[in-house]
Amino acid sequence: MRQLLLCLALLALRASAADTPSHDFAKWEKEIAAYEHADATNPPPKRACLFIGSSTIRLWSSLSRDFPRHSVINRGFGGSEIVDSTYFADRLIFPHTPRMVLLRAGGNDLWAGKSPEIVFADFTNFVAKVQSRLPECDIVFVSLSPSIARWKQAAKEKEVNRQIEDFVRGKPRLQFLDVYDLTLDASGQARPELFIEDKLHFNAAGYRLLAERVRKILPEPE
Repeated sequence: MRQLLLCLALLALRASAADTPSHDFAKWEKEIAAYEHADATNPPPKRACLFIGSSTIRLWSSLSRDFPRHSVINRGFGGSEIVDSTYFADRLIFPHTPRMVLLRAGGNDLWAGKSPEIVFADFTNFVAKVQSRLPECDIVFVSLSPSIARWKQAAKEKEVNRQIEDFVRGKPRLQFLDVYDLTLDASGQARPELFIEDKLHFNAAGYRLLAERVRKILPEPE
């Protein structure tokens, strides 16, 4: 399996290089350095459940309260894409040796013009990097879900979810958490009462529903 993941990672890098402009990782340096400073001042526990990804994770201010029985670490940075979590894994993930990594990202990737296939390839690259250093760590992809502000990319989000769900099925240490329908009403439209004013990010009610889904797949506390 390791060889397969490494091959997929190479394909992902080639695809990203061919189909997307050069990526600016330096723009995150201040935010990443702030996390490192916080870690040095107050080191988080080892073998925690580490949440990483874009603004859905970064803005999850109730994370520790939502999962009081678990040690959790929030390492989200708003506006980021999957490749950013991969690039900064050495600084945001590996120092903490988490027992589970939960990734929620990909929406910004699509908004920036990446195809679902490229987003999927970037995910396989993320998996390959994490598993190369943390082979016993569980990796969970928290699926994309439609928002009002970006409704026009809902079909692409669903396709990203499908590709990733197919990829992780039956593979040890990989999980897919489907939350696509979390934001939808009975008619299949996005529920405005779950978003803040920008119609993109969750409000407290949205996070309560998300926490209910995530709680079901967290490991038993050690």
